[in-house]
This record gives sequence, structure tokens and C-alpha cells, in this order.
Amino acid sequence: MQLSNLYVIVIEPSNVQRHIILAQLQQIGVTQIEEFSSAEPALERMLSITPDLVLSAMHLPGISGTELVNQMRVLPALEMVTFILISSETHYRYLEPIRQAGAIAILPKPFTADDLATAMRSTLEYISDVETETDNEEYDHLRVLLVDDSAMACRYVQQMLDGLGIGTISTANDGAEALSLLQSGNGFDLIITDYNMPNIDGKELTEHIRQHGDQPTIPILMLTSEQNQSRLAAIQSAGVSAICNKPFSYGTVKLLIEQLINERDI
Repeated sequence: MQLSNLYVIVIEPSNVQRHIILAQLQQIGVTQIEEFSSAEPALERMLSITPDLVLSAMHLPGISGTELVNQMRVLPALEMVTFILISSETHYRYLEPIRQAGAIAILPKPFTADDLATAMRSTLEYISDVETETDNEEYDHLRVLLVDDSAMACRYVQQMLDGLGIGTISTANDGAEALSLLQSGNGFDLIITDYNMPNIDGKELTEHIRQHGDQPTIPILMLTSEQNQSRLAAIQSAGVSAICNKPFSYGTVKLLIEQLINERDI
């Protein structure tokens, strides 16, 4: 698939900003673009023709970008459509729901041409992998445990693992449920976990696995939107194999998963 094959919907209330976004998309080779100034008509259009990607501002007339992506994620036809937020918003309260909804990128206003190109490459790679039924004999025997209290984020990562050709994917809603699966005798080759979760969070889960688990050396990839440096340092000290920030580049997390699985076999 090429960028020219993507059907993209852009939602931006500012005529000036919308013109900038469209010009940048066209410059990197995206040609199938529809533009909207608010979310409701865009959502109606999506239900008639499913886009490959939605780029939206946060603050829109009517429903916000957050409300839009949440509505998309509960609709079977739109739940896996890739979403990029373009916003000058920096407040955790506004950005965290977007991260948890499985946005493939959050771009600042103003964004650079490189920012957009990177996000679009990640989007294209993700869509190409998802649409291609991977028959990867190297990974089809692998068992991965995915731990996340956000159903939307969990579905996004699971779709990514399917694209890699992972054989068996088990899910847990939090660290407590993950430990129950591990203690029941289920063996896994890789654990991918969120950090902020109820009951037992990702750090506590990692510490328990490293200190008391039956698989103390299992690779653990932590996905987190945490920005506090002392907490990130504590996560690292707990013994995670790698940390990836939400929203994460699909190419980056794919490479990390491949490296962790391959290093396990060395």
C-alpha cells in the first residue's frame, strides 16, 4: 500500500489550519482527502465510507476530538480506524483519553513536515500489516500476555500482534488478573503491559514476576503515558525489558517486540 491509496478524513474548525494540514498531506503523497470543520458530519460520512485514517483537532464545535474517537471505538465499523490528534493541548486530562483510545500519534500545533511524515509512515505500516494475513512461522507458536485496563488500547495492541503473526494472545484487565493467569500454569513468551492500572499496576506486576514468578526472565514490554521521570525511573528499576510511550509509533513498538522475542531465544 502507498500513501496515495489512503482515504483520509481531516477534521479542523480553522480554515487556515485545515489548509496547512491538507497541503502537508498532499506534499507527502496523500491524495484522497475529505475535509470537515466539525465532528458530527465527519462521523456520518465515516459510517457510509470507512476511512483509513482520521486526523482531528481536539477542540471542535459540538463534540470534541476525545468524544469523537470514543464514539468511533464503540462502533464495529470504525473501532479499528487509525486516529491522529493534531492539537496544541498539553493537559493530561484532555490527552490521556486519546492515548488510551489507541491513537497512533498526537501531533502538536504547529507540527513539522517531519512530524507528519513519521506519523503517516507509522500509519501506513500498521494498516499494511493489519490488512496482510501474516503467516510468520517464527512467531506462530508464541504466547503473548497482554495486560491493559483500557479495552480500546488492548484491541489496538492485539490487532498489532495479529499483524505480526503471533500465534496465541491472552489478555488481562489488570496486574491481578495477569498474575492469576501466570500462577495457573500458563507459560508465556512475552508480556506487554500498561503501567497505570487498578489493583496491581504494571510496576508491581513486573516486580512480582521478577522476584517471585515462575518465569523471572520473561521479556516485559511496558506501554505507558506516564511523564513523571522519577516514576519512569522506578518502572525501569522494577526490571522491565523496554518502555514505550503512548501514543507509540507502530514501527517502534513492532521493532521492540521483535527484538525482545529474538533476544529471548539467544
